Amino acid sequence: MRLSTRGRYAVMALVEMAAREGRAEGCVNGRPVTLNDIAAAQQLSVAYLEQLFGRLRRAGLVASARGPGGGYRLARPAKAIPIAEIVEAADEPIVATRCEEGGPGCLGGGTRCLTHDLWAELGDQIRLFLGAMTLADVVDGHVIGRARPPAGPEAAITPAP
Repeated sequence: MRLSTRGRYAVMALVEMAAREGRAEGCVNGRPVTLNDIAAAQQLSVAYLEQLFGRLRRAGLVASARGPGGGYRLARPAKAIPIAEIVEAADEPIVATRCEEGGPGCLGGGTRCLTHDLWAELGDQIRLFLGAMTLADVVDGHVIGRARPPAGPEAAITPAP
């Protein structure tokens, strides 16, 4: 499963904004950051960012300022913006199955394939992981080691005889 460019670019752009806020180079307490600044720093297309930021603004993740010196600010502190919310705002569903809710099923006619529950659970795990990770976590480098196996005896792996 791959996250599309829309979701990845939205996360990259908001991480850039959060990092600038931490360096006092713009965003919440400073001047707004322009899409040109974000595009240059992250090597992204300004035209593509314009499309994304409309979605991010409507989702309440960024606020825009018009006119000279205008641009965008984070609408909330970076520690209050989960990565999953950014991905979802970019209109990127976090799913690993090929069926849609209320759709015809994996195999059509309402029939699920044998691996449906496996992929559905993977999608749930991805949503949980991204929902527990914030912009601040990414900027502060608190990402590595966050994916852990479930606790408890049922998670223990026993060697084959």
